[in-house]
Amino acid sequence: MSSRILLTHQFKNDAFASPERSEGLRRLAQFGELEDEAPVLTAEHAENTVATIASSVPYTDEFYAAAKDLRIVARWGVGFDQVNLAAATANGVIVTVTPVHMDTVAEYTIAQWLATMKRVYTLNRLSHAGDFSIIRTYEAQYATLGIYGCGRIGQEVAKRARPLLGEHGRLLVYDVRPDIQEIADLYGAEVVDSPRSLFERCDTVSLHVSGDATIVTYDLLCAMQPHASLINPSRGNLVDDQAVHRAIEEERLYYYVVDDPVNGTRAIHKDHPRIICTNHNAGVSVESTIRLDLKAIEQVTDALEGRKPDFILNPEVLDHPRVREWLQTPQ
Repeated sequence: MSSRILLTHQFKNDAFASPERSEGLRRLAQFGELEDEAPVLTAEHAENTVATIASSVPYTDEFYAAAKDLRIVARWGVGFDQVNLAAATANGVIVTVTPVHMDTVAEYTIAQWLATMKRVYTLNRLSHAGDFSIIRTYEAQYATLGIYGCGRIGQEVAKRARPLLGEHGRLLVYDVRPDIQEIADLYGAEVVDSPRSLFERCDTVSLHVSGDATIVTYDLLCAMQPHASLINPSRGNLVDDQAVHRAIEEERLYYYVVDDPVNGTRAIHKDHPRIICTNHNAGVSVESTIRLDLKAIEQVTDALEGRKPDFILNPEVLDHPRVREWLQTPQ
């Protein structure tokens, strides 16, 4: 049986077919048979698998233990909760991410910031209902925008927001990273010392935080101003859905935007006029998909040709005996 490379279902989405994708897959096929990634990766999928380009499906301990030829799991995107990083590292498998769509998420954030300030969603609903009222809207140049989390995406948002805020608008940032003041200085931002201060003082707060923990609770939402909006382009679970629904109903904030579909705990938001759910699409554009495709294919190609790929999540694995057997480039 020849070598196998398992591919995320993203490559089956014809809406994002491109010559770049086709050529990349053609090159990748030189290293092994290209097969679809299973809904759950278990030991039965391990034989002769040398690489995967992963979506968000679970990777089990058993898969890694049995996948003796596996060199790399290249995550198509940046979320890595399901790839089982600990098991990959223990079994000598490199895990990478593809952070080449950060500017796409930043553009989404700016678009939602302006749309909520201009009350676009409400105006559209009113007009379609035959209500042609003129309502209150706001200007970015006099607004206070808050960024919660100043990693790659948060900084891309800051870079784009600063010119729109102009000389009168304010940019506030919160992060626990030790270099937050240096980052704030780059973008003419002010550092606040707590999430509550950010929520109290801003007309819009945008979340750019990784992880699974719920960080926005009802008490924090109650600190917001009634005209303010919360934008969550990161993960739905960062915000307590019951709490934000209640807070919107109580007029404690105006809009909640979340880049996740109306399912699971978000089903409560279905048809709510001031809760906007998008289908985890913030980082996906025609252009970013090409970049994601090519970077993941490049990472797999590098590993299979004995080179160290970019954006390794578990650099300690480079000392694993299995990796040292095939890695040809200096570490």
